[in-house]
Amino acid sequence: MKSLFTLFFVYLSLAYSVSVRAELVIPIVEGVDNPTVIGVSPFGYSGAQALPENIASIVSADLKRSGQFKTIASSDMLSFPNQQQDVVYRDWRLLGSEYLVIGNMVATPTGYSANYSLYDVVSQRIILNNFKVNVGRDGLRQMAHHISDKVYEAITGIRGVFSTQIVYVKQTPQRQYQLILADMDGAREQVLLRSKEPLLSPSWSPDGKYIAYVSFETSRAAIFMQELATGKRRQLTNFQGLNSAPSWSPDGKTLALVLSKDGNPEIYTLNIASGRFTRITNHFGIDTEPKWSNDGKAVMFTSNRGGKPQIYQITLSNKRVERLTFDGDYNAKPQPTPDGKGIVMVHRFDGVFHIAVQDIATGNIRVLTRTALDESPSIAPNGAILLYATKENKRGILAGVSLDAGIKYKLPAKSGDVREPAWSPFLTKR
Repeated sequence: MKSLFTLFFVYLSLAYSVSVRAELVIPIVEGVDNPTVIGVSPFGYSGAQALPENIASIVSADLKRSGQFKTIASSDMLSFPNQQQDVVYRDWRLLGSEYLVIGNMVATPTGYSANYSLYDVVSQRIILNNFKVNVGRDGLRQMAHHISDKVYEAITGIRGVFSTQIVYVKQTPQRQYQLILADMDGAREQVLLRSKEPLLSPSWSPDGKYIAYVSFETSRAAIFMQELATGKRRQLTNFQGLNSAPSWSPDGKTLALVLSKDGNPEIYTLNIASGRFTRITNHFGIDTEPKWSNDGKAVMFTSNRGGKPQIYQITLSNKRVERLTFDGDYNAKPQPTPDGKGIVMVHRFDGVFHIAVQDIATGNIRVLTRTALDESPSIAPNGAILLYATKENKRGILAGVSLDAGIKYKLPAKSGDVREPAWSPFLTKR
């Protein structure tokens, strides 16, 4: 059996085999069987200059991308209402629409303001009535994602994640490694860090203000944290051997990480304010890939202490270790679902690595993906969908799947490889 060390370096070589240079594009592969039909009418606008972004198109694309909606093309619309008195329910029923979004926009001294409404076409009632949102001059996509979030939640009862962001790693043709920040739809890419050496394991702080990651820029692996608003960086580790897999505690005060400074890969915690390290595992096996439980009282991790990689959990108060996975000969990269009822993980099935979710209460495992070399799962903060890295046509891409496997989409770059996705927490208040 390959050791976790061997698999780590195999994955590392796979992660950087092809160059990338373009933002992500997101085709839907599979949605729900009976998607909700919705129309998003072009928003009214009477400004002197044309808008740089089409709000209705972005909202429509967001809802379609969720896999739960079928949107009506503007070319098929019978009318373009942007005021309540202009809504003719018959027009939208003829198109099979169940819901309708309309809106109006105006320019302000500092940016833009929009008023929008959501209608239930079937019952002919208003669900969201004349809601208002204001943004700065560069905030039109932010405005559109905000509207998408509100519409999505009003219809599904689940908080939308269109205003969240993702980070991931890519490599340029010049073999420069980049840590990239983007909207969850792949738009508005920003390079957070450029390096001639590999970057790995980005992890969001729970307040969304910092990213922790592994960089090899110091000639060996080291863990850094970086403030997104300022770009200010702080090196957190500089030990010989492994310095890997940072994971933020729910309160944002502590990192769990892997160090081999004492000879064997073990799980440690780091108090960020004091710089104090505390070793929490002690075993001759390899302990790696820590992830905090949602209540911060325990840490899940991958270990081969039983002979093959499986997922364990250590309770911090008494250091009691419990094995959580038993089905299959390989389970790794644990991540609890937001409701605490499941564990998302990398699971080897029929000799191929897939993403799976295990019910904690019953131990039942459901395989979510059927592609090859699936790894690095990251769950959306609403728990509805997750991102992961996979291979397609010998290229590394990102992909998404819902936790019931009913919705699937791909996020390949227009060329090259992308790896190591991490989904942000919610970044705005409700």
